[in-house]
Amino acid sequence: MKTLVLACIDGSSYTPAVCDAAVWASQRLDAPLKFFHALQRKQETAVTDLSGSIGFDARESLLEELVSLDEKRNKLAMERGRQLLAIAKDRALTAGSPEVDGCQRHGGLVETLTELQEGIRLLVLGQRGEAASIASEHLGSHLERVVRTMQRPILVTPAEFKTPKKVMLAFDGSATTRKGVDMVAGSPLLRGLPCHLVMAGSDTAEKRGKLEQARQTLENAGIEAPTAILPGESESVLRQYQQENDIDMIIMGAYGHSRIRQFLIGSTTTAMLRQSVVPVLLLR
Repeated sequence: MKTLVLACIDGSSYTPAVCDAAVWASQRLDAPLKFFHALQRKQETAVTDLSGSIGFDARESLLEELVSLDEKRNKLAMERGRQLLAIAKDRALTAGSPEVDGCQRHGGLVETLTELQEGIRLLVLGQRGEAASIASEHLGSHLERVVRTMQRPILVTPAEFKTPKKVMLAFDGSATTRKGVDMVAGSPLLRGLPCHLVMAGSDTAEKRGKLEQARQTLENAGIEAPTAILPGESESVLRQYQQENDIDMIIMGAYGHSRIRQFLIGSTTTAMLRQSVVPVLLLR
């Protein structure tokens, strides 16, 4: 049963926004909130790498010193993780979250999240990680792998999170995006917020019919749903519409079907995740 909002934190400049986005989501969903910190395996292999570089004639005392150094490094990493979790929990409790927990585990982020995903209702991640200042033009090193692997909705936040007032759903009329409309209509996460339905490309009667059906679905759920069909490529159309209409969150499909998988792995979704100045909610 999917019950938790799980927020991944790593101590980067994106961590406060991840905390705030997770608090907002957990309160909207009335779901428990858990912060998660992964201790990467690279810390566990440091001794092997170092000892292999000093030659066959290395003295035993030096090897013992390297082992001791690696143990200290791991202890420091664990303590840092515990402090990060404590700070995040305090921030959430101060913001009014009634039920907050923390979790720290050894292992790769993607592999660990895959093991935990049965209990996840929504996963919250930062747009980038601890190397954000080094490679600001790239997505976080783990983000794309997480998006491709996880079968849960994912909320990706930029470095600053503000409570959404208006959202936009990228709609193309396919069965998968119609499923996305149903998910938005049935979830308390966006209840009461206007949801703009935006299609890119040529304006046809078929597109207008599908767009009208989607609008009716949302409005029947009590969600105001302005619609638009705009010429141009999806990436530029969505970005321009978001800016011109003060959209606070973009919703996109991230489904497992082959056509949508190509769309996800291709340039459009990657570019939206990389360049968006507002949170992006990826629906499964």
